Amino acid sequence: MTPNTSPGGTFKLADDLTLTRMGYGAMQLAGPHVFGPPADHDGALSVLREVVKLGITHIDTSDYYGPHITNQLIKEALHPYPKQLRIITKVGALRDAEGNWPQALAPDQLRQVVHDNLTNLGVEALDAVNLRVGGFDSPTPGLIAEPFSVLAELQQAGLIKHLGVSTVTAEQVAEVQSIAPIVCVQNFYNIANRQDDLLIDSLAEQGIAYVPYFPLGGFSLLQSGTLSSMATRLKTTPMAVALAWLLQRSPNILLIPGTSSVEHLRENVAGANQQLPNDAIKELNAIAG
Repeated sequence: MTPNTSPGGTFKLADDLTLTRMGYGAMQLAGPHVFGPPADHDGALSVLREVVKLGITHIDTSDYYGPHITNQLIKEALHPYPKQLRIITKVGALRDAEGNWPQALAPDQLRQVVHDNLTNLGVEALDAVNLRVGGFDSPTPGLIAEPFSVLAELQQAGLIKHLGVSTVTAEQVAEVQSIAPIVCVQNFYNIANRQDDLLIDSLAEQGIAYVPYFPLGGFSLLQSGTLSSMATRLKTTPMAVALAWLLQRSPNILLIPGTSSVEHLRENVAGANQQLPNDAIKELNAIAG
C-alpha cells in the first residue's frame, strides 16, 4: 500500500474502530521533557496536518502530555476532525509543577482527566481510552479492577467508546476482561525486548490490538550495532527496520512512533511500508535479550 492510503495496512479493533497499523504518537509535540508548550508551535501543527495527509488514521495522545498542551494542539490543527481519524488517549497519571508523572488512579482523578481529555480534544466521546497502571517501561503486579471499573462506568455513560490498558501483565489483561471488553493493550516491546511474545499471540487470537512503545528502547550496545548494520545493509534507518519488524511480527501490532519533525514522520511512514526479507527477520529475531 502507498503512504497516502493506509500506512502499514489496517487493523479492525471493533465494528466502528478500524485503524491504520502505522499510527502517530503525539507525546513529542509538547515542550522539553513533555512539559509546557513546543518551541515551534506552527511546526507542531504542521506535523499533525501531515499525519492526516499521509493517510494515518490513528493518533495516540494523553492529556497529561504538556499537560493539556498536546491535546490542545491536536484540536487546533485538526478539529473538526476528518471522519476516518481516531484519537486514542490514556489516563492514569498527572503532571506536577516539577514535571513529574505521579499516578492518578483514584476514581475522582480518573473522572476528571476523562473530562479534561474531552474538553481539550473538543469531542463528546473519546474513541478509546487506555488505563495506564504500570511503571515507566514495565508493569506493576497487582489488582487493577477498581480504576478500570471507573472507566467502564464512563463508557456506559457514553463518554468513552472503547477501552484498553497500558503497561500491564497478562494476568491484569484477564482481570479487566472480566469487567468489560478491551480493544488494545499498550506495552513496552521491541526487537530486543520480547517479554510479551506470548501475550501478543494471545491477543491476536482474540482480535485485540497490541501497541508497543519505545521501538528503539532498552537495546544493548551489541544489539544496537546489529540493528544499525542491518539498516545499512538495507539502505534505510534503524528506526525504519525496527518499525518494519514490528509490523511483520504479528498482524495485530499497531505502531505509534512519535516525532516533532515532518521529515522524520515521512521517514517513519516509509519504514512502515518496507518489507524485510526472511533472512533479515531471522537475524533480527536472534538479538532478543
